[in-house]
Formats: sequence, structure tokens, C-alpha cells
Amino acid sequence: MNIEDFRDYCLAKPGVTEETPFGPATLVFKVGGKIFALTDIDTFGSINLKCDPERAVELREAHDYVLPGFHMNKKHWNTVLVGTGASISQLRALIDHSYELVLASLPKAARVILEQ
Repeated sequence: MNIEDFRDYCLAKPGVTEETPFGPATLVFKVGGKIFALTDIDTFGSINLKCDPERAVELREAHDYVLPGFHMNKKHWNTVLVGTGASISQLRALIDHSYELVLASLPKAARVILEQ
């Protein structure tokens, strides 16, 4: 997966916006105003993704390309190294999981609007 594929995949999800709130080098994707994915625009060496805490530990133990979230709450975020073993389908599944977690955390009214 390259950064264009990553960007297109994230933006195809309902209600997703992209921003650079941490400076021009960090691309951030949000749903309902909450972050679900971020990466370095210049290197695209990794992606930070939200993750269920139990699943996060399992993924880190099973895959050397999944690390505790860099500069994030390590209980709820993983850093997934790109180009080091994760297949495109695995990356998409992790992106989907992150998006769905954040979407589920939104108030019901916001979810109904976004899911239409």
C-alpha cells in the first residue's frame, strides 16, 4: 500500500475528513471530528491506528510490524509499520477496525447521520 492508496481507502469511508492539525507533515483522518488514522506524509513508514486494547496486545505479540502507538496512548493505539510484512488486506482490516471503533464512540445521532 502506498500513501495514495491509504488516503483513498480512508476517504472512501462515510463521514471521513482529512486534516494536518499537527503540521504539514502529519496527515490525519477523522470521523465525526475524532482521529482514527494518522501518518507521516513524507515517509509513509507507519500508520497510527486506534485498536481495542485486548486486540492491540494480541496483534503486537503476533506481528513484529505492530508496535505500541508512537506518541499516542499505547493502550488504545498501535503503530503499524508499512512495507514490513503487513499485507494490503491486513492494513485495510486494521484501518476498518480503527474507523469502526471511533464511529461506535460517537453519539448515536452523529452515527446515524454518518451511516446514511
